[in-house]
Formats: sequence, structure tokens, C-alpha cells
Amino acid sequence: MIKKIEHVGIAVKNLEKSKELFKKLLGQASYKTEMVESENVTTSFFKIGEQKIELLKSTAENSSISRFIDRSGEGMHHLALHVEDIPKEIQRLENEGFSFVSKTPVKGADNKMIVFLHPKTTNGVLIELCQEIK
Repeated sequence: MIKKIEHVGIAVKNLEKSKELFKKLLGQASYKTEMVESENVTTSFFKIGEQKIELLKSTAENSSISRFIDRSGEGMHHLALHVEDIPKEIQRLENEGFSFVSKTPVKGADNKMIVFLHPKTTNGVLIELCQEIK
């Protein structure tokens, strides 16, 4: 079952400039920056109440973030939803007719296992399911 909105992912070209912009906007600094090799990105997180904003900068020319920016420019990339049992949620959503970019969860940023639903089955919005790694 989906428990809450985990974060909103925003694709950026320049992580340092974007961190400064969001620091000014939100009145607080990023609490974490980390590289996620499985996704070819460097991420930076800001906390707002219980939710987060994740800035994503590509570390490879052929990554999904690079392709997204080339196609659409900087901006909202995905909506992440927190789940307790990612394999169970994958099965449930597949039974409901949703498709996935890949059904195999991988280690993502912020100590999470992640998987993405394909935007063709979610009104054009890339949805990320996140499960805390225990």
C-alpha cells in the first residue's frame, strides 16, 4: 500500500547553482548530497515537513536525466511514493494494469530501494516507488 508522497524529483543541469536557488527559496540548505551509480546521477535533498525535494544532476551523457533534460529541459522529473513492501506493490500495481520501466528494484538515493512505473500508464507522470532499506 502506498503510504505517502516521499519526494518530488527535479532534473537540473547544474547541481551547485540549483542547490543555492533552492536554499534561497526554502530558507534552508540541502541536508544530503550523494552519487547514485545505478542511476548515473548525483542527488541533493531538501526536507520540507515530512516530504522532500530531490535535485538530480546527470553524471553520464546517456543517462535518463540527460535524455530528459535534452527533451524537456530542467524541471519536475518524477513523483516518488513511499511503500512498505515494494515487491508486493509491484505485483498489486501490475495486476491493476500498470507497467514498469523495470520490475527489478535497485538501490537508489537516501537509503531506498526503488522502481519506476512507466509514464505511459500514469498519465505521463514518471512515478517512483521507494522502500526504506532496513
